[in-house]
Amino acid sequence: MDMPASTIDSIEQTRFDKEKAYVPQEEEGKAFFDDGREIELLHFVYGHPSIEKIRGSPTNVLRAIDEYGRTKKYLMNVGDDKGRIVTDLISEIKPRIMVELGGYIGYSALLFGDAVRKAGGKRYFSLERNPEFAAVIMSLVDLAGLGDIVKVIVGSSAEAIKRLHAQGSLEHIDLMFLDHWKPAYLTDLKLCEHLKLVTPGTVLAADNVIKPGNPPYLEYVRSSVEKKRQVNNSEHTNGIDVKSSFGRNAEMYKGREGEEKLSTEIRGNPNLVYESKLVHSFEPTGDPDGVEITRCVGVAE
Repeated sequence: MDMPASTIDSIEQTRFDKEKAYVPQEEEGKAFFDDGREIELLHFVYGHPSIEKIRGSPTNVLRAIDEYGRTKKYLMNVGDDKGRIVTDLISEIKPRIMVELGGYIGYSALLFGDAVRKAGGKRYFSLERNPEFAAVIMSLVDLAGLGDIVKVIVGSSAEAIKRLHAQGSLEHIDLMFLDHWKPAYLTDLKLCEHLKLVTPGTVLAADNVIKPGNPPYLEYVRSSVEKKRQVNNSEHTNGIDVKSSFGRNAEMYKGREGEEKLSTEIRGNPNLVYESKLVHSFEPTGDPDGVEITRCVGVAE
């Protein structure tokens, strides 16, 4: 089940339209999120002169968010360019159940939730640790008229996944978008493998694999089954050297939410066979980035 070359070729991007760029991300040492701009965004959208045209329209809500990001303050959204990579996947895969890890202010939930609904899907779970960000997502999802498809779950990604699975609300993931705390990409994937939520047919789309980067995750999804088995049978734990691998991004949520805990006890399923490819694109600011598209294609004997 190789991913069609035409799909990847059509979404690979080499140029960025500078006219639609967000304002630059704040320099290192200065806050670029969780400083009040998320609530300011809500006031901007609900106070917009075109609010009546925005109501009930995911596209127009997204346009209002982009307008804020281009004229007011930077927002760490997936953006239009990388977002198109995932919406093309949704059109191809037609996922019944899609999960995103890390919702922030709801840009991806609006963009992808709308695409899932148009593709005939049943549910889009948006997992967000910060309750204030989750409230922003819920408000904008309601404004866009996507409450029938998008379900926002508040709490750490690992605990939310476990809870949804235990409740029987999440039995299989058709498409998963990873855009949360970067050190948790790998451990949360292994948790989903362990719970049999990720199986042959599942597709993963991991954001920010270039900026800021995620070497442990990329190494895992690009490794052979043999190599994963060797690591799994070694004395290594599932732990990650967070600070050396991720720099300042490792502690970006610590001040407000407290220190994040990784599910280091879960080893995942090394027998799953992945085919993975980096699709180059851009951050909303125009900075180069990419999305790693990974398809689970089988289980090794």
